[in-house]
Amino acid sequence: MRKIFFLILGGIFFCSYGINAKKTEITIVGEEFYINGKPTFEGRTWRGMKIQGLLPNARLVNGIFDDKTDSTRYKWVYPDTKVWDADRNTGEFVENMPVWKEKGLLAFTINLQGGSPEGYSESQPWYNSAILPDGSLDMAYMQRLKLILDRADELGMVVVLGLFYVGQEKFINDAAAVRNGIRNAVEWVLKNDYRTVLLEINNECDFFKLDGLTPETVDKSIRYAKSITYKGRRLLVSASYAGTIVPGEKVLAESDFVLLHGNGISNPEQITAQVDSVRRSPGYTAKPILYNEDDHFDFEEEVNNFVKATASYASWGYFDFRMKGEAYEQGFQCVPVDWGINSERKQGFFNLLMEWKNTK
Repeated sequence: MRKIFFLILGGIFFCSYGINAKKTEITIVGEEFYINGKPTFEGRTWRGMKIQGLLPNARLVNGIFDDKTDSTRYKWVYPDTKVWDADRNTGEFVENMPVWKEKGLLAFTINLQGGSPEGYSESQPWYNSAILPDGSLDMAYMQRLKLILDRADELGMVVVLGLFYVGQEKFINDAAAVRNGIRNAVEWVLKNDYRTVLLEINNECDFFKLDGLTPETVDKSIRYAKSITYKGRRLLVSASYAGTIVPGEKVLAESDFVLLHGNGISNPEQITAQVDSVRRSPGYTAKPILYNEDDHFDFEEEVNNFVKATASYASWGYFDFRMKGEAYEQGFQCVPVDWGINSERKQGFFNLLMEWKNTK
């Protein structure tokens, strides 16, 4: 009887482990991203350019968005229901993830404090943050994030998880809360055994004021996040700067991968110059270079920012915001978001990804 009991118990444990075991792991080898031990696009070129090891991505930062400010929630209502629904937003995000993956998208950026739900905003009075003022975590947000990370793991997609966004910095108490937020978020990811996450301390550190988030101090936060381990594992960590900016030497040296933004770069040749500047920096050692935000498109043109980034052996990230006056279907950032591929601009980006996917 005892033997049968332990066989049953062992079977339950095995089944449970099988259900919970993670399927996707992102690693770095030199300048290449690897998924599950193999470089992305292994052995492939596109238009004569090496794409092995690159990680095409999109800025989808408002996948767990909510607004805790009653006076601004009206801004985000859905056209059909006339109400805002954070769970609907995340649910529709998750529903579209297999569509993006099938079209060739390997990675996306999401942020615990989102991004401007208006695309670009001079003031941001709304309160959207999974990180509470003292650095603890809002579990309603984290549950929505869990739905996304679980699906990403199943699909083999990589998630660039941002922690802080400048529009929400005012809701963080102080530098101690920044450190608490980093610790709590990193430990949450590690203890849930998510292996498909790359960490972005903050989006566009140039605009922050709190110690640990400014260009002069964010290297300390990168180092701190890297020092947090669970069962011998840590996260791969970086931070991003505003468009056209090349990260400082200390940040380049401390980062596991380099994050760049192409906003403000209307001449594709400047993409080449930006990447070259990174590689010439005394702080740079061989590691992947990844654009995770660029609001320039021209996908139908022979030369554009996407093409120039690829030619420079840097991964490119699509930032698709809805301009004022554009239809609800436009954009991947302005809330409420329609997460489908239902605009000419979105289709142009995914057409290029399909070319990558279909290369031999």
